[in-house]
Amino acid sequence: MAGTPAFCRDCLNDVGAAPRCPHCGSPRLVRHAELDELHIAHIDCDAFYAAVEKRDDPALRDVPVIIGGGKRGVVSTACYLARVRGVRSAMPMFKALALCPEATVVKPNMAKYVAVGRQIRERMLSLTPLVEPLSIDEAFLDLAGTQRLHGESPARALARLARSIEAEIGVTISVGLAPNKFLAKIASDLDKPRGFAVIGSTEAAAFLAPRGVGTIWGVGKATQERLAREGYRLIADLQAADETTLARRFGAEGLRLARLARGIDERRVNPERETKSVSTETTFDVDISDFRTLEQELYALSRKLSDRLKAAGHSGRTVTLKLKTADFQSITRARSLEDPTRLAHRIFEHARELLAKETDGRRFRLIGVGVSELADPALADPADLVDIQGAKRGKAELALDDLRARFGKDIIDRGILLDAPRRRPAAQPNRNAPDDFSSTDTASDKVTSNTPPGAAPRRK
Repeated sequence: MAGTPAFCRDCLNDVGAAPRCPHCGSPRLVRHAELDELHIAHIDCDAFYAAVEKRDDPALRDVPVIIGGGKRGVVSTACYLARVRGVRSAMPMFKALALCPEATVVKPNMAKYVAVGRQIRERMLSLTPLVEPLSIDEAFLDLAGTQRLHGESPARALARLARSIEAEIGVTISVGLAPNKFLAKIASDLDKPRGFAVIGSTEAAAFLAPRGVGTIWGVGKATQERLAREGYRLIADLQAADETTLARRFGAEGLRLARLARGIDERRVNPERETKSVSTETTFDVDISDFRTLEQELYALSRKLSDRLKAAGHSGRTVTLKLKTADFQSITRARSLEDPTRLAHRIFEHARELLAKETDGRRFRLIGVGVSELADPALADPADLVDIQGAKRGKAELALDDLRARFGKDIIDRGILLDAPRRRPAAQPNRNAPDDFSSTDTASDKVTSNTPPGAAPRRK
């Protein structure tokens, strides 16, 4: 391997062919023939929510930590000590605690995680403006052309970034470096935690061949089963087929599979990647069928959603209600509005009417609300000469927002009885606002980001 570019991830010095860094003794070396040529990276924080909690509470440092809500909720994330015991994201909490009963369960603090995520995003942007966020703790980066700016290769700049984030922010990241986004995303998961993995263009096809087709981005369980019926179980099976055959059998998806199977991905890193929707949900400790109780939970979620929309500078034209029954059937109901909104009382009123049509005695374990068809907030909630009371409620809500910003979120709030009629609305369609209904009988895979009011973290 003489002559192959290599450096130490801890001190950033060249290491040649040595198995350990001759300068600091570290075994954490990066060595690859294409190391100085690659510039597409995927950065993913390691067990991010749990890492932030361990950083802020030294008592949690050496114990398994699960971030989630109540025994009825699901796991948002788990630290690596818990993962060794089999705990995984999106796993029901009761299963996680059965696998790791000694774990400390911490209620998610999304505001804190978002703040730390922004700090990390700012560090990424200091390397390159071409940062495409995927979530609050992961992103693609394109560092092409930045070597002259930073005086070092993209690989070294990424290693320096990882070192500074760990030292100054207190969480760790894993880096995948490759010729394209598809391979970079795979690489970032190869050496977790504190990883740095490289996949080059010359080795891509051979690297992918023995892996299952589920490795390919966008190939879920249903697609895997369909491909298996056609004889495609490994990526090598796709590589052996020509594009024409795959296109004939699977259409445009077949062409995509043929190219990704060979490690070809022409997507660019897009810093303008748009948020398509904003939502929030909560899983109950006990199944609920009572409309009044569900209504109160919905109001709290609507207010939280409104806060997020206002903070992010969004508004939306479609309000969506999400429910999950006691037997894990997921139900979504959506309503399109004439004008986009970001106001809690408008989101709540429309979602509440959708809720009234579903509360027929069934018990629910989860409720959520979201908005989509995001729009410029300048277009949101225009003055309505007909609905004078609605306009007054909007002004009152914004005034309360100002008070909460100045004196704290819990200083004042409008009660649900002031924002909504006391009687339950009739379960009749609103003919002035057409509904777009859809439902599914499969359990949702979305990780719960909230917990029921009053749910206490489980501490050892």
